[in-house]
Amino acid sequence: MPSPGANRTTATLRQHVYAQLRRAIEQGSLRAGTRLPPSREHAASLGVSRNTVLWAVQRLQAEGYVEARVGDGTYVSQAVAATLPAAQSLVAPPRGLSRRGQLIADTAARWRPPVAAAKAFRIGAPEVATFPFALWDRLTRQASTGQRSHRAQYLDPAGDPDLRQAVAQWLWASRGIRCDAAQVVVCSGSQQGIDLIARLLLDVGDEVLVEDPGYPGIRASLLGHGALARPVDMDADGLRIDTAATQWPHARMAVVTPTHQFPTGVCMGLARRQALLQWARTHDAWVVEDDYDGEFQYGGAAQRVPALCSLPGSERVLYVGTFSKTLHPGLRLGFVVVPPALVEAFAMARAITDRHAPGDAQAVLARFIAEGHLLRHLRQMRELYLQRQHTLRTALAEASNGAWQLAASDRGMHVLHEVAPGTDDETLSRQALAAGVMLAPLSRYAMQSTRRGWLLGYAGFDDAEIHAAARVVGSLVRQR
Repeated sequence: MPSPGANRTTATLRQHVYAQLRRAIEQGSLRAGTRLPPSREHAASLGVSRNTVLWAVQRLQAEGYVEARVGDGTYVSQAVAATLPAAQSLVAPPRGLSRRGQLIADTAARWRPPVAAAKAFRIGAPEVATFPFALWDRLTRQASTGQRSHRAQYLDPAGDPDLRQAVAQWLWASRGIRCDAAQVVVCSGSQQGIDLIARLLLDVGDEVLVEDPGYPGIRASLLGHGALARPVDMDADGLRIDTAATQWPHARMAVVTPTHQFPTGVCMGLARRQALLQWARTHDAWVVEDDYDGEFQYGGAAQRVPALCSLPGSERVLYVGTFSKTLHPGLRLGFVVVPPALVEAFAMARAITDRHAPGDAQAVLARFIAEGHLLRHLRQMRELYLQRQHTLRTALAEASNGAWQLAASDRGMHVLHEVAPGTDDETLSRQALAAGVMLAPLSRYAMQSTRRGWLLGYAGFDDAEIHAAARVVGSLVRQR
């Protein structure tokens, strides 16, 4: 029998979820006619049980805030719109969100970053159990008291000089990018890098070319700043810039993942890369290269594709990198390589946002890179990830009686099992989630694209976890 304390905790969680949803409706973040997220997905994103979310939704339904449509989901009630002004006066401050604030709040309907613990086959989750924490702690302890005291002060918002130098040298050795250390601006990951770019280089109403399907976190950042994300089809060579130039002639920026396109895994060919750079020059536009897992290429060094930013004529490319995939997300460190004329503006934007990254973490990372530990760690992870990808492909083929034969990939941290365009890929994903397996549907990342399938991450899960999850998915596939 649960203890009284456990009952109180459950009740508190239910009330909190209920209050959060009601406040979002009353303040207009969830507008009349908005479809609520499926209860299982909502619960997973909040890190609570599905029953907690169902209780909150059922109470809102009883109060008339939401209405259930059989076979279609739960929606914010149209009838509640007439009562919103009175409700807002009770719970909202005299002046609500600004127009830009509302744009940011509205992104919750398009993208919710996961907060629940990672489990197979969640994408984007690196291996963290074997990270050399002991080595990292030893490097931290080797700093003198004077050095620690210095790092406890306010620091350069562009980043620790040693870290910027280490990153510049690493980019030349690993990705073929020649840049000066002064062009490196340290940030708290690729998401903040995209945010800085959108704030500084785009105005409200500017059009931005984005890959379709593509990463919703990028679109959410752009939309939050009032930019217009314009979807562009993908083919075997990546984003179709020729089509985009005709369809969206006034676009001022393109955001691409050329080394390993997210989520399809396509590598942009050289001719397409050159066409993209030519488009940027002709249209006086920017290209943002998000190299989120470009370090994980499994061929020999001679076979690895260099970064778009390393090509001649790439002066209008801003390169976004992160250590969330190469090391671990908890580090919260990434960087943007920007043209020299923009460095001061980016540093000031960083200062306005959160002043600078933690000094100790930057200093330790600088040593971690300079002393060769990052290179050794990545070599180990490449071997491990390639082996885990093989385990995943073999386990799923066996568990599904051959129905799912996943193609091998020579890069990245996930694989895609694609099916016929327009296929329902949500139902299987919901069934898998109910059984404790994260199986992301490709449709979740599409704007207009009809491409469908499922994404399976393998990097952060050991063989036992992969086999267990494969048995769940295989059983569901056999029942279809």
